[in-house]
Amino acid sequence: MLSHLDTNNQPTMVDVSDKAVTSRVALARSVVYLPPSILAELQNGEIQSKKGPVFQTAIIAGTMAAKKTSDLIPFCHPLPLDSCKIKIALNTKHKVEIECQVKVTHKTGVEMEALTGASVAALTIYDMCKAMSHEIVIESTELIQKSGGKSDYVKKDQPV
Repeated sequence: MLSHLDTNNQPTMVDVSDKAVTSRVALARSVVYLPPSILAELQNGEIQSKKGPVFQTAIIAGTMAAKKTSDLIPFCHPLPLDSCKIKIALNTKHKVEIECQVKVTHKTGVEMEALTGASVAALTIYDMCKAMSHEIVIESTELIQKSGGKSDYVKKDQPV
């Protein structure tokens, strides 16, 4: 049975009242392809656009989004986040990797907050760079690992 459906097959928020409060951490990653014309604008780890510093703005937007996840995803519990850290860097394939790690001490996990933070940071990069090119591609957003709660998860082939 899906956790967001009740016994009558109706959508519902999961009842976490009987769960234990534990430390929970989730790490999500989004990958963004930027065409060479945009990558050529990279200086000292940042791209300056007409709208301002791209990566710095994406970090702020991703953090704000993680904090607002329950306003965006219907059955997410509002959570008082302990931490939200976003890192943005070029990977070895010259693509932008956004990692969003979220921590909370609560009865439910923060996977959706980490995924939302990484996703909105990627969308912000697109928005801030689209005047330079529309060939930007948000290639993926995925959960890399989570800990705390009922079970831990680490995506295969990922460094721990």
